[in-house]
Amino acid sequence: MLGARKKVRIETERLTLRPPIHSDFRAWVALRRDSEAFLKPWEPTWASDHLSRKAFTNRVYWAQRSIANGTAMPLFLVRREDNGLLGAITLDHIRRGPAQSGITGYWIGEPFARQGYMREAIQAVVHHAFTVMDLSRIEAGCLPENTASRRLLEQCGYKYEGVAQSYLQINGRWRNHVLYANLRNDRRGKTDVG
Repeated sequence: MLGARKKVRIETERLTLRPPIHSDFRAWVALRRDSEAFLKPWEPTWASDHLSRKAFTNRVYWAQRSIANGTAMPLFLVRREDNGLLGAITLDHIRRGPAQSGITGYWIGEPFARQGYMREAIQAVVHHAFTVMDLSRIEAGCLPENTASRRLLEQCGYKYEGVAQSYLQINGRWRNHVLYANLRNDRRGKTDVG
């Protein structure tokens, strides 16, 4: 049906992954503000209005449009036991046709890091992308020194593919990124030799 709103909701063992809604504003601001020092070394420089209600409202509308248009799937990580906001994951730059691919980006609040939440979210999004969306390739990139993120990607089935020079501006500087990809039918490193 033309104009029908696409609903995206992914359930995992401990999380509900769902698009941001306007009522998430206070929790989002508190988590981002409390985790600022933890997040800033790994993220693009925050705009001066990054934590404003207007910027958050724009983020919610962008998420709705992106899901409706099939170009991105921005999701918040919500802990089911208490409805607490833990972070976010986005499957972005979704390309159809011969590419059938997308790029994952993610962040988690400092109090919830290294507890397996993001691994759970990435695995669920990758599964959804391969089985529901019929994508073939999911990419991700991170700073070379971000060993926690690199380890996480490898634990979730992503494999190292190389380095992109001056890939993104992070914390105000153009930075190289290591690139990873997760393939639906991954035969890398496998041969037909018996």
